[in-house]
Amino acid sequence: MSRPMNSTLCFPRPSSSQTSTSSLPKSFLVRSPIPNFQELQKGYILLKVDKFGWSANNVTYQALGEHPHFRYYDFHPSPTSSSASVAPQTHGVVPVWGFGTVVASAHPSVAVGERLYGYFAPAKYLVLPIDEKDVNKFSMYVPRPHLPADRRVYNQIQRCSSDPLYTREKEDLTMLYRPLFWTSFWCEDWLACSGYRGGCEYILISSASSKTGFCLAYCFLMKVEKERQKKSSTTSEYRNMSNIRVIGLTSKTNLDFTRQLGLYHEVYDYDCFLSAFHAHHKTDAVSSKSQSRWIYIDVAGNQTLNSTIYTHFASPYTVSKLIATVSLGMTNLVPGEGSAKNIEWNTLNTKSSMMENNTTFSSSSLGFWPVTEQFFLPEWLAIRRVQLTPAQMLDMQKEAWQTLMRDCPGWVTLDSRGLGPDKGWIWSMWDARGPDVNQKAVKAKL
Repeated sequence: MSRPMNSTLCFPRPSSSQTSTSSLPKSFLVRSPIPNFQELQKGYILLKVDKFGWSANNVTYQALGEHPHFRYYDFHPSPTSSSASVAPQTHGVVPVWGFGTVVASAHPSVAVGERLYGYFAPAKYLVLPIDEKDVNKFSMYVPRPHLPADRRVYNQIQRCSSDPLYTREKEDLTMLYRPLFWTSFWCEDWLACSGYRGGCEYILISSASSKTGFCLAYCFLMKVEKERQKKSSTTSEYRNMSNIRVIGLTSKTNLDFTRQLGLYHEVYDYDCFLSAFHAHHKTDAVSSKSQSRWIYIDVAGNQTLNSTIYTHFASPYTVSKLIATVSLGMTNLVPGEGSAKNIEWNTLNTKSSMMENNTTFSSSSLGFWPVTEQFFLPEWLAIRRVQLTPAQMLDMQKEAWQTLMRDCPGWVTLDSRGLGPDKGWIWSMWDARGPDVNQKAVKAKL
């Protein structure tokens, strides 16, 4: 009887001579044997990866696979195949968020048949070590001592049977939104803990049609709704939210979709936002003697766009002030671009993050050119785990997730094919058609 074979989607590492500089790295579907139960090492499990989500977020994982800060190619080693000239030293595996079923287990606390959710690989099967001392009723962890300790959130595997956020009928929505939504949710929390840098009137979001972008807008709107429900609140967090308007920037082709979401107060395409800003500033100048305060959240990672925005706010004729710039994503970053390896990364700004909600933030020293603050979810969660109890964090997430699951089903169409921001890609290596990754990587700019 022939041994079952695995299929894993792999990409050449940028450092490999196999990577073409003239086009996107070519994907490889690598076949390799899977171990049987007797061959599993103690503490390991064999997982059947049933399905996973794919978005611009995964394209970013691919583009930053070898970046020294992110190291996305170091989570799941590539299989070795002499026939395809593939090896962990020359190829990487893009991590994906998905669901799987345990089909073999050499771990005493993990049963065959368990349903799991986690940071898996685009493969049919996945062999994973499970930390023997780091398993509980709700989750288990993959030991990765070669990675920084703050990557623990990526090493966590949720046990669906006891996960308070899990429902079987919402699996596809979970794969699509859970990783992106929590990035947006905790970024809003990070800003809220500084009183939105002492208060602002406008929040500007680039790549507004991306799921990270419009989930962030949704988080701001949820906070505004809470403010309305707590009109008597005297905390600066809610006072500072009362007059905020959330404005989205997107491409012309995605303009109608982004407006139809109903998650932004206003949406403009990249080419006409300056004239729209001038209209805002003229109104501000007439209605108020003070400058309107803006926070810019860059999800696109488009440096040409960013330079235009910074130059606009630096003008002495601009009556509005840019008080903070936050880097939250790089949806415009395409795998194969040489610029990926040159991206500089600074540790999260804990000085402003650690402040209480009633503490104001002074940005006067930043002048016209605020330093870009780079938000990285694992770093902020490490801080919040010190500030909040596990029960408090779970309550926050459970309330937000239940609200999202109520509101999000109509935002995009779940599909395995098709292009556009209105599509949510759900893939499986068990689908005979297979994912056309290179085509989608090109089209992932939002």
